[in-house]
Amino acid sequence: MQKILVTGGCGYIGSHTIVDLIENGYDVISVDNNSRSNPNMFSGIEKITGKKIKNYKVDLCNYDDTFAIFLENADIKGVIHFAAYKSVEESVKDPLLYFENNINSLVNLLKCVQEFKVPNFVFSSSCTVYGDADDMTVTESTPLMPAESPYGMTKQMGEQIVNEFSKSTGLRSILLRYFNPAGAHPSTAIGEMPLGKPQNLVPAITQTAIGRIPKMFVHGTDYVTRDGSCIRDYIHVCDLANAHTLALKYLEEGRNNSLSEIFNLGSGNGVTVLEAIHAFEKVSGVKLNYETGPRRAGDVEAIYANNDLAKNTLSWKPKYSLEDIMSTAWKWEQFLKADETVFRSQPGELN
Repeated sequence: MQKILVTGGCGYIGSHTIVDLIENGYDVISVDNNSRSNPNMFSGIEKITGKKIKNYKVDLCNYDDTFAIFLENADIKGVIHFAAYKSVEESVKDPLLYFENNINSLVNLLKCVQEFKVPNFVFSSSCTVYGDADDMTVTESTPLMPAESPYGMTKQMGEQIVNEFSKSTGLRSILLRYFNPAGAHPSTAIGEMPLGKPQNLVPAITQTAIGRIPKMFVHGTDYVTRDGSCIRDYIHVCDLANAHTLALKYLEEGRNNSLSEIFNLGSGNGVTVLEAIHAFEKVSGVKLNYETGPRRAGDVEAIYANNDLAKNTLSWKPKYSLEDIMSTAWKWEQFLKADETVFRSQPGELN
């Protein structure tokens, strides 16, 4: 079995990707310092896969500690890099925190990749790299506009770093631009756990519905959209996770046309915030308590993916609908409510 290092393995997308990798025959190790993730996620991974995952509680901004992981696992054949701070709102308030953490950790990781001759690298990017694009439906060739937040800037810079590194070293790399991951594993063993006030829409919806949040706010109803609220592309986290496995196999099999390639990962459907709320109400039977308010700094008006390249090149196809996203997210929130002491006793992800 090929050994794969997943950074941020206790996180939302990282944990689901570990499950998908294991189910496709990979040997997985993780690095996660748990500053913004819950170590109990590994019990959920074990419940689903029957496998215990070795995690190194290391801050990737510490080069020596990062190097030690590779020294102990010299047979790593691929890295999937998720570990980063990812709150748009927080990045606006504290940009230096984001530049220091997200860029330094990536540089340290790539130094180790070069030293130990790891051949394959998958980078967790974001649709925020497009900025406020002129066209709502973006393709991988859509020109990048200035990022709307320091978080988005770190993803733009991260892509440039990986791209230049691949050119200079021959590393095979893929940059995956996520749209809006949501939902939970159908088993309800793992899912999204925001730290404090949720920054993403779906956990804000489910936490309001369960009573954890008294009321949720729709940020902006004066956008030029169908109902005045922002348009986003919601992709089920399990679909997103599977794309990482397919991207890794694509690199391993040498099917890449260039050293560094980019793929959009989204459903291809634009959904407004209010439409997402109504979809949840339909699936759950719960009437949501929400209020409209002013726009939020760092938000773009509308963006969703053209995902043809990922479909045609990686043979990837999203399987889950918006209703599936809402249904699994709601079941996960109900599970958390019932198992409060296990999951809420540890810090969760910020975003």
